[in-house]
This record gives sequence, structure tokens and C-alpha cells, in this order.
Amino acid sequence: MKWNTRVTELLGIDYPIIQGGLAYLAYADLAVAVSEAGGLGQITAMSLTTEKQLQQEIVKVREKTGKPFGVNFSIGQQRRPFQGMVQTAINEKVPVITVTGGNPEPVLMMTRGTGIKTVVLVAAKRQAQKAEQLGADAVIVVGQEGGGHIGRQDTGTFVLTPQVVEAVSIPVIASGGIGDGKGMMAALALGAEAVEMGTRFIATKECIHAHPAYKQALLDAEDRDTLVIKRSLGAPARALRNKWTEKIIELEQDGPGYEVLQPYISGEANKRFIYEGEISNGFGWGGQISARISDIPSVEELINRTISEAADIRRAWSAGKEESL
Repeated sequence: MKWNTRVTELLGIDYPIIQGGLAYLAYADLAVAVSEAGGLGQITAMSLTTEKQLQQEIVKVREKTGKPFGVNFSIGQQRRPFQGMVQTAINEKVPVITVTGGNPEPVLMMTRGTGIKTVVLVAAKRQAQKAEQLGADAVIVVGQEGGGHIGRQDTGTFVLTPQVVEAVSIPVIASGGIGDGKGMMAALALGAEAVEMGTRFIATKECIHAHPAYKQALLDAEDRDTLVIKRSLGAPARALRNKWTEKIIELEQDGPGYEVLQPYISGEANKRFIYEGEISNGFGWGGQISARISDIPSVEELINRTISEAADIRRAWSAGKEESL
């Protein structure tokens, strides 16, 4: 069963599945596994310290796969220049660049005319329209169910995806609350032409930088075990519920500002949780799909299972249509 969409054709992938940028986690091992399994794997650029490190990660990917991959630039929360990192990706002629957070215009201007495919993550219809005007090849629409940074309006994937599909002519990729074949088929039914999965790829064998305690926290999570922090800063983001994130919510009630919150929401606090497994002394991003994660498969097993489940749904829909006729 083929899964051709404008996204698979644009990116040169077999299946309409894209791995999220995953700050501090999305490096060569994970990217290679996803791309080799037929999706689009990604490297997270701005979690690296130097342009040389990014160049080395790109080389590692190319040593292990000849399939397309992407480099993600999360620029919204950056307090350092990103242009040099973008130029490194351009110099290396990476197939795909994705942009999350912030104004994507500087990145899209740099990539114009290079042949690199560009994809911009958005959380509102107006953002998607702007990305299209700036020349993005596709947009990723993230609903409030997603892990990490989300939109300010709390609009869910089920409502936001068709809104954006109807507002732009470029392909739309759905993200937020998707981690299996059911979610993928729901997204396609809404008009999306691929899905991005972030949290689900953390709980895989090839996400080697994620501490076992982080993966176990995802396995243990239930419906109410994520919450949204940083609302008071205008940068809402969904994380796993623990004493640390509950403390952040408590502090935010008084609107203390960035300086007070910084020690709690810093990259160091994030890394203590995800790298060292200090689950009470830091935080880990996690989307609502964590309530549906029950195992830690290989990336290949996860993608094959997702496609198999989606194919079963397609066949059931086709059979039902024939019977109704």
C-alpha cells in the first residue's frame, strides 16, 4: 500500500511521518533510524554549541544513510545568533530545514535559491499564511496537545489542522497528540498530508540520549500527567507533571517574570531530567500522547506498526464504502 502525498514527494520519503526536532535529543542516531525506516529524521541544530558540532552531526547522518533528513532550527527561545548554524546547514546542502518558534523570515531568506526544502512550524492560521507568503514549502501545524512549545490560543490539532489546510495552498503536516496509525489517519482525514511525531519518538530505543527514567516517565504517564508551563511569559509549553513543573505553575500565579523563573525553566533544568534522570529536580517535555505510550520499540518497529495500523484503517474504510454502495 503506497502512501504518496505532496509531503512524501516534496521530501523524498516513503511514509508521511516526520520526527520532531526534540531539543537536546534529536541527533544522528535517532535521525538515521527514522530516515532509514522511511520517515524524515531530524537533527536539532540549536541544542548544539558550535557550527562544527552541527557539521559533524550532519556528516554522521550521511555516513549511515543516503536517505533524506532534516535539520531543525528552534529559534524562538534562542538568546544567541542562529545565522551561522543555518549557513552551516546550507553549506552542507542538507535536504530539508525546518524552523520552529520565532520569525522564520531570516532563515527562509537565507535558504532561498539553495534548493533546500523548508518547513515552518506554526500554531495559528495567520502564521501559516505568513509562512506561505515568505516561501515555505510546507507548514507543520501544532495543536495544544503537543509536547514542548505550543500555541498561545489552546487550539487543538483537530480544529487547527483543517483551519490551516483551508487557508493555505502548500502542504500541511499535523502535529500534537499523534503517535500511532489512528492519529495519522485522523490527521490525513482532516486534510493534512503527513504527521510529525515528537514525544513518541523519545520512547524508542534509538533515542539514546534520553535517560531511562525519562522514558519510564512517559510510559507511566496518564491523561492528567502533563501540564503547560511558561504561560506567564507568553511562551506556553507542555511538560510532564512532576513536583518541579508544579512549582513552576505555583510561581507563575504571581507573575514573577523571567528572572525568577529562569532557574526552573532553563536548559540546565531540562537536561537534569532528560539526561541524568533527576525526575524531581528538573523537567522533561511531553505531549498528551504520552498517555498512549506503553512500550519502547525500535524506531523501525514503531514506524512499521504505525503504517500497518493506518493501512488496516484504510482497508476498513474502503470496505465500508463498498458495502454502503
